[in-house]
Amino acid sequence: AVVSTQSGHYGRGIAFPYKRELLQQRRLHMTPEQCSDFYAEHYGKMFFPSLVSFMSSGSIIAMVLAKENCILEWRDLLGPTSSHRARETHPDSLRAIYGTDDQRNAVHGSDSQKGAEREIRFYFPDAIVEPISSGDQATDYLVKNVMPVLTNGFVELCKVKPEDPLSWIADWLMANNPNKPQVLEPTVA
Repeated sequence: AVVSTQSGHYGRGIAFPYKRELLQQRRLHMTPEQCSDFYAEHYGKMFFPSLVSFMSSGSIIAMVLAKENCILEWRDLLGPTSSHRARETHPDSLRAIYGTDDQRNAVHGSDSQKGAEREIRFYFPDAIVEPISSGDQATDYLVKNVMPVLTNGFVELCKVKPEDPLSWIADWLMANNPNKPQVLEPTVA
């Protein structure tokens, strides 16, 4: 997420609904070259020079937000790209409230997971962006790491036959989590 602070009256509290989901935040003033790199997908379009000029004219606040469906929810909060259209169709959106026109629309949100990863690496080069496994990679992980633990747990559940199987399996999984650090008590000699 990117918030432009050129108008001065917004920027700090604009991501307030995402305070708990704010992983990183950085205030910076981008050079025209950095803006050109960030908005490279728009190179050659009529608005590109004025976009670069505007975005490099003052500071911005770049943020990493993390939440389930974050991209979709943040973009809903932003409203349409055009501030004028946002005021007509989404009057409570951030662009309707803080934007001044189609270009100076106050805020930016990634359009996809891939775009978010690229933008996070751009603004936070030291950040570790863990890819979300999918397809065969996710299946392999589940088969190798999750299924054996669950199988052992359900076998034990069938042997013990507790009155409250849900609580029992929850306790068993907590006690047998292979990712849980094992703390060994020192032995007294």
